[in-house]
Amino acid sequence: MGIDRESLERSLEALGRIEPAFAAALARVGVPEPRVGARGYVTLLRVIVGQQVSIKAAASIWAKVDAATGGAADPASMAKTSDEQLRAAGLSRQKISYARSLSGEVLSGRLDFDCLPADDEEAIAHLTAVKGIGRWTAEIYLLFAEGRPDVWPAGDLAVQIEIGNILGLPEKPTEKAIRALAEAWRPHRGAAAVFAWHHRHQNDILAKQ
Repeated sequence: MGIDRESLERSLEALGRIEPAFAAALARVGVPEPRVGARGYVTLLRVIVGQQVSIKAAASIWAKVDAATGGAADPASMAKTSDEQLRAAGLSRQKISYARSLSGEVLSGRLDFDCLPADDEEAIAHLTAVKGIGRWTAEIYLLFAEGRPDVWPAGDLAVQIEIGNILGLPEKPTEKAIRALAEAWRPHRGAAAVFAWHHRHQNDILAKQ
């Protein structure tokens, strides 16, 4: 379900009151469109498929995986598809292993998306217990599929770069530094991340004009 537009607007207004640099950046580039995914297996699988590739490449690979499995939305379909078919669809050996691990956890009932802990850190720990799901993947899932407003993917390189730009820092902050900086932004850190990606995209567009 993600963070809806109304919630994004409220959180960004609150961030602007806490940190004037956010207010100035918001005036320049506006409120981002919500980034929303459905809760459950498909969204998390898509995050795995999209790791370390461009958005365009991820979409192309997903379409091929969907065709190869006869419907990637069903974890049982992943279990029935051969490694050769999945490699032909564009998945690396590592991602095949991760996708199989995820489908197995869902099919066994060990991973129930309707029963994730309410506490963000506990939910992250629950998800990262699955092979192939690191902290960044878990955070992106919780932010976009569950709309958890204070999830903060501080390890994301684009977030680090753009928060540094928004705040006018002399160099890109480290993950440790950006976690410390964002403590003052609770409970709106999810909106700060969504805005950082939006700000980067809008600056890229302006740079090409």
